[in-house]
Order: sequence, then structure tokens, then C-alpha cells
Amino acid sequence: MLDQETNNAGGAVLIGPNDPSPFEVVNGDGRSQVVICADHASNIIPEGLNGLGLPPEELDRHIAIDIGAADVARRLAVLFDAPAILAAYSRLVIDCNRPLDDHTSVRVISDGTVIPGNRRLSPMQLDARADAFFRPYHQAISDAIEARQVDARCPVVISVHSYTGEMNGTARPWHLGVLSSWDRRIADPLLEGLQSSGGVSIGDNKPYSGRELYGYSIETHALPAGLPNVLLEFRQDQVDTAAKAEDWANRVGAVLKPILDDPDVHVPYQGEKEIA
Repeated sequence: MLDQETNNAGGAVLIGPNDPSPFEVVNGDGRSQVVICADHASNIIPEGLNGLGLPPEELDRHIAIDIGAADVARRLAVLFDAPAILAAYSRLVIDCNRPLDDHTSVRVISDGTVIPGNRRLSPMQLDARADAFFRPYHQAISDAIEARQVDARCPVVISVHSYTGEMNGTARPWHLGVLSSWDRRIADPLLEGLQSSGGVSIGDNKPYSGRELYGYSIETHALPAGLPNVLLEFRQDQVDTAAKAEDWANRVGAVLKPILDDPDVHVPYQGEKEIA
């Protein structure tokens, strides 16, 4: 429970009695050594922030939510008997996949849309948002990982996102992007398995590269400890209904299962750590 001082920003209560918790845990008692997270799973704005001054239709866009990511994460949690931690508020309130000192942590403008409720925030207001939304969400991920560390076997971290089919006038043809940094133990066999199934275009570190380390969740919860990991970027038109999201989760899950069943995956990474 947040105390009143932490839960205020310039006099506004950030999480009111009608607002959800900062995060949702799906299948919290899941028994596998897999932890799933979805940093941009929701488009909810707390009541006290008055929609950040945006018309409702803006909150249905990719600037506010990774469309379909929550549905994919929920299905993967069932398939792997794993906990899924979902951020319960929009990335426009604070981006749970950006460092707090990054200029994109609380955006004033996103893809051409000005966010009135994010303009001229004081350091105290920014820190209040971090305390209310960002830090509890990441603590929940840390707790789930710690609970699944068994002797020498370590958990796997799977991060679920989605992206637009076009950006700045350029089409993005990949149905799914498989992102990874230096640890390719999951990414390489997953790419091979998905590509061999045919009929789909799978991006290897596309449309973003896991080697650029501009995010936060994988970079904080997985890479420093050498935990095996992968970030999944689904093109939004592929997962924009519950049925499509379930189909993609099933497809990815079928390829992932034998990879995650390999005990050699569940050990800390000991290879080269180079940024290409």
C-alpha cells in the first residue's frame, strides 16, 4: 500500500480507490522456472491524472499501449505454468521499459501527439510517478525471479511487446521480432524453429535490436545476472484480437517448450558480452 506522501504528485493522488494496483500478476503460483513480463500491457490512466489531457482515442494507439501484448503474455503464462507480471498503467504515465533518467521515461510528445499532462513536471512529480508505478512493477518482477531460483538452475525471463506495422512511412514486414543481446541461447533456436515452419516473416533483432540496450526490463532483470532471456516483438496487426494473440502464443510456445526444457539453458550465461 502506498503512503499518502508517496502517492501524491503536486497535490494529485496518483492511485485512487477506484484505480488498479500498479501491476497485475497472472498465474502467480506458476511452478515453472519462467517469468514473463509485459511492460506496456495497459492503456489505463489513473483517475487523478484526468487522461493526461488526451482524447480517449489517443489511448487506443500504440503510443499508450502495446496492443495485444497482454493477451499473448496471459496465454504464455498458461502454456508454461509461469507467472506473468503485467504493468497496469499506460506507458504514457511512465514507461516501465525505460531507465528513469531517460528522456523517454515520461514523454511530453509521442509519435506527433503532445501529452499535456506530462508537460513541465517537477523532479518531485516525476519521482512520485516512479514510486507509484515503476518501482512496484519492477519489484514484482524481481520477486518472481528470486522465487524461481532453484540451486544452480536459474529462471528464464521472457518479455512481451508489440510494434506498429509502419513507422515514419516505412513498412515493417516482420510478423514477429525475436530480440536478444549477447545471450543467444533462446533466440537462435527460436528463430530457427519459427522460420522453418514457413509462411511467416521473423525478424532477428528487428524491428529493434536487443544489442542496443535502450530498454530497461531485460537489461535490469536478466542480463546482469546472466539469466537466459528473450524479448518478443509482435506486429500489432498479428495480435490485435484475443484469438490472434492466442494463436501466436501457441505457435511461439510450441517452439519454445523444447528449448526451455533443455537444462543447459537454465544456467547463468558465461560467454562473450559484446555489443555489436
